[in-house]
Amino acid sequence: MVYIGKIITLLEGTSLSLDKEKLEIVKATAPVLKKNSIEIGKHFYELLFTKVPELRNIFNQTNQKRGLQQEALVYSVYAAGENIDSMENINQLVERIAEKHVSLGVKPEQYPIVGEVLIEAVQDVLGDAATDDVIEAWRAAYDYIANLFIEIEKKKFDKTEQQEGGWTGFREFVVDEKIQETSDVVSLCLKPKDGQPIAAYKAGQYLTIKADIDGEPHTHMRQYSLSGPSGKDYYKISVKREKGHGDWPDGVVSGYLHDQAREGDTLELSAPAGDFTITSEKGPIVLLSGGIGLTPVVGMLDTIAEKDPNRPVTFIHATQNSSAHAMKAHIEQIAADHANVSSFVCYDSPSDADRTSRNYDKEGFVDLPWLQSILSCGNKADFYCCGPAPFMKAVDQGLKEWGVSSEKRHYELFNPVSMLNERSEEKEAAIL
Repeated sequence: MVYIGKIITLLEGTSLSLDKEKLEIVKATAPVLKKNSIEIGKHFYELLFTKVPELRNIFNQTNQKRGLQQEALVYSVYAAGENIDSMENINQLVERIAEKHVSLGVKPEQYPIVGEVLIEAVQDVLGDAATDDVIEAWRAAYDYIANLFIEIEKKKFDKTEQQEGGWTGFREFVVDEKIQETSDVVSLCLKPKDGQPIAAYKAGQYLTIKADIDGEPHTHMRQYSLSGPSGKDYYKISVKREKGHGDWPDGVVSGYLHDQAREGDTLELSAPAGDFTITSEKGPIVLLSGGIGLTPVVGMLDTIAEKDPNRPVTFIHATQNSSAHAMKAHIEQIAADHANVSSFVCYDSPSDADRTSRNYDKEGFVDLPWLQSILSCGNKADFYCCGPAPFMKAVDQGLKEWGVSSEKRHYELFNPVSMLNERSEEKEAAIL
């Protein structure tokens, strides 16, 4: 993770600064942006895609239709403005956004374009409240924050390109194998088309796929967690078919990967990225996943089992029932083959067959009393958690009640922005 101390070092000797008066205006008006976040975000994207349609490809259009991307945008701007004189408060947010930008290939010259459109959207929505002083302060703040990200991302781009097998931009990969894990989860094993080495990655990271789909007017880019260990001659991702409900549309790219992508087809990928990785070097680890949230933590499980066989690890997975339980046999085999691995399963709607075979450990939902009953390490472990927002919030609240510190609670969220809580030490958020 790029910590704020390193960020400050990056900025030393540059012209980046924000005078006290502008800083105070930004901090004072940040709550106004938060209050109007949905309207500003919606108007921003309407303006951006009209003025600069070529940038449409960078953004998740399904999340645009769901209204999630709009909230994510203005939340990140609000959080940066509120903490502009104490960026260490949003360390995780800064790191996560930078990783996302690198995975999408965001360029320095795109920042001024986005900034001008954002300022215009703020002016249009806030009306008379957007005085000249307010706009001038936020324009200066945006420039300050944009240059911070440009510096961080340059370091990341350079590091990615210079590592063995690394690259920037997008590279062609071939679907070497397609595995139907469940009715709505498919795994793809991807090998480089040029036959050259591929970059290593940290368990928990993701790939970005760029897909041109017949019938779709725009290129789509999506991130999918790597669901296998590093060090192979291929990458493996596991993708859940995203089904729409209500006004939310079906997932365009997940549907394409399920229904149209075939073995031998070519996909374009950017290099692995992401900050949801194992940061502690010793001590017990607990991996908790809900639904398709198991993909990054399965990669962590594989890595620990292969490279750190003396480290205690507990894998806990919650899903509907065995028919929705992806990679079940693989996880069971890992647990059987490694004495340091324990595995537990929680089904909220077990089938009659599940109840007969009793192939799960708990019916219902993961809760604190159950965690306390199965974890021999108590609350001294590092906890890595990924899953739907309600699952994450429940787990986070339980761990807090148990006295697990924020430094030992690690999360990945598949929503553009998901607030787990408003804890003072650092607001949890993920910009995807």
